[in-house]
Amino acid sequence: MMRQESFEQFATAAEPAVQVSIVMPCLNEAACLPVCIANAKEALAMIEGRYGLSGEIVIADNGSTDGSQEIAIAHGARVAPVAERGYGAALIGGGIAADGRFVVFGDADGSYDFRESVPMIGKLIEGADLCMGSRFLGGIAPGAMPWKNRYIGNPVLTGILNLLFRAGISDAHCGLRAVTKEAFGRLRLSGSGMEFASEMVIKAALQNFVIAEVPATLSPDLRDRAPHLRPWRDGWRHLRYLLMLSPTWIFTVPAMAGTLVSLVILGGALLNAFAPGLGLGFLGNYWVIAASALASISHLAFLLSMTGHLYGIKAGYRRRGPATALIGRLLTLETMLVSGLALIFAGIVTLTIVTLSWSARDFGPTYSVLPAVIGTLLVTFGIQNILGGFLLAIVGGNEARFLHGQAPDEQEVK
Repeated sequence: MMRQESFEQFATAAEPAVQVSIVMPCLNEAACLPVCIANAKEALAMIEGRYGLSGEIVIADNGSTDGSQEIAIAHGARVAPVAERGYGAALIGGGIAADGRFVVFGDADGSYDFRESVPMIGKLIEGADLCMGSRFLGGIAPGAMPWKNRYIGNPVLTGILNLLFRAGISDAHCGLRAVTKEAFGRLRLSGSGMEFASEMVIKAALQNFVIAEVPATLSPDLRDRAPHLRPWRDGWRHLRYLLMLSPTWIFTVPAMAGTLVSLVILGGALLNAFAPGLGLGFLGNYWVIAASALASISHLAFLLSMTGHLYGIKAGYRRRGPATALIGRLLTLETMLVSGLALIFAGIVTLTIVTLSWSARDFGPTYSVLPAVIGTLLVTFGIQNILGGFLLAIVGGNEARFLHGQAPDEQEVK
């Protein structure tokens, strides 16, 4: 949805003196800062000329020991010290310190041209919450990106991110991006390392933010040392972060598949028990035991999925959709406890019947373990429901109603 304010309203409204902040993370970047700050000043001049918005340059210093702080101040930038180490921690600290209503993030190594952030500000003014640069749309200079990052790491991780969260962007890890200060606060970012790049896009997609994309170019950096990026280590950090923020894919989808397979096997075993002529005799005891284990794991995975979704809603980066709202109304600590006790009771009854039947055979060998497995499975489900109910209550803020006080949003989330 487009915001109604025009460019002129943005320029003339009673806003703080600074409306655009360019934030650069910095850890011993003395050799690059003068060039980067000069480039950022050009970008701010273009932004002011085109949109009438004044700006500032914020250097989020992560503990530099090479005099980067003094160089930044001497070139007209403001230094925001960030004690927690890490690329993401520096950017979060810089974003918090920024005074502008629009915040541009870009690296302080000369690899990005801040003048390309000018159309990003235009996208934010037009209604976007987040605008990403895309190096694959803009261009990558020879030697600017290792081949494994260009042809494997970035495309694969961006593809997985789009699959899991439907962000619809071509470059999830471009270091040049812009976000409204309001959206930045609502993202509740926490990643201290390179996974920050994915986190911003994921949480924006989870909250159904408007995400725009413009071309950006990547040039070889100006450093006289190796970059802080470690491709394999940071690639794994990105991938694990994608999975951690997607309980649907890491828990729910495997749980649904496991449930389907276990139901087919156990259902076939039951049919074979009552109608041996159907030709399902191959579903013997070993298959039944394996299916019961798979069913138990799947049930546990469903509980973990609900916990993951609930945590995201409570943390503020995941929206509450109609399905979640319905589950929230139906499931409470009491319903989980009652259902758990009912399952345990049903399981004990089943196992009692099995024991009596076994006793009637003078405790001789049994042809099928299916009844005992079903009874044991019911008891297991019941115990998991009880323990899962308390876990959900704890994650929900020690409330018996897990989504107590949460108003439903309009759309379901990933």
